[in-house]
Formats: sequence, structure tokens, C-alpha cells
Amino acid sequence: MNIRCAKTEDLINMQHCNLLCLPENYQMKYYMYHGLSWPQLSYVAEDEKGKIVGYVLAKMEEEAEDDPHGHITSLAVKRSHRRLGLAQKLMDQTAAAMVETFNAKYVSLHVRKSNRAALNLYTQALKFQISEIEPKYYADGEDAYAMKRDLVQWSKQQDISPADPDSFFKGSSAVTA
Repeated sequence: MNIRCAKTEDLINMQHCNLLCLPENYQMKYYMYHGLSWPQLSYVAEDEKGKIVGYVLAKMEEEAEDDPHGHITSLAVKRSHRRLGLAQKLMDQTAAAMVETFNAKYVSLHVRKSNRAALNLYTQALKFQISEIEPKYYADGEDAYAMKRDLVQWSKQQDISPADPDSFFKGSSAVTA
């Protein structure tokens, strides 16, 4: 398995993976927006033949009043390649890029309340915390957990160098439950 930064030519295969794996689907222009705006933040997992078997689509949030932070728009791994640690590797790659390039202090995401497998990955393996419940977040009316992962502590543990160490380590991270 190979994890690498996504390229423009990967976007159609990322969309295909999304359509196979998830109920939340996006138009190609949304993938293009991410790929062109934050090319460092989206990653793909390839099998030995170079076929995309998973991806993470990520961006930086642009709210000026908050600490710099990223957001995971979508994460998917094909069923045939689950339970191999690919989702965690994809998430760690994008988290490292968020810290190294944009000084992100945390990363956020939304997950369906009913998605037990994803919740387990996020809370146990990746140390996300539930920050709030967003009622009727999804098109079908299901609630979402809004979750955050502290990247300041994580980057210290992983020895990842932030874009601007002075401002990155100043004060505490913005993650609060």
C-alpha cells in the first residue's frame, strides 16, 4: 500500500471511491475546489497496482476569529481494504500537512451518530473528542457528532514541526469538549 498526496488526475477516482463507500456524495467541482485551494491536504491510498482504494479530502477553515484549524470533508476506504490501518494513515498524513503548512492547532469533522465503526476510529485510534451534536446535519435528517482532534499535543508526540512554532505552541490548543 502507498499513501501519497492527491493529484488533480486522482479526483475522479476519489469521487468514485466516495460513491462506492459513503451516502454523502459531492459534485466534481467540490473535489476540484479542495484540490486547487489546499493541494497539500488531500491524500490517496493506492494498492500495489496503483488503484485508489481510499482517500481523505481535507481543507483549512477560513474563520479568522479562531485558531487556524483544518476540517476533514470526507474519508473513505473501500471495503476490500478496510482494517489495514489505511484510514488512520490517511488522517495522520493530512494532520501532519495541516500543522507543517498551515499551523493548524486542531482538525474537525462530522460523523453520523449511527456510524459506530467511524466513531471508534475517531475516538480510539485518532483521539478525536465530541464537541457537540448537530441535529439533522445530514440530508436524510440524521444527527451528526461534531468532533475535534488536538494537533498541538499530537504534533509534539509525533515530532512534527509546525509552520510557525512560536504561535503554534503559544497558549493551549482550541480543543474543548
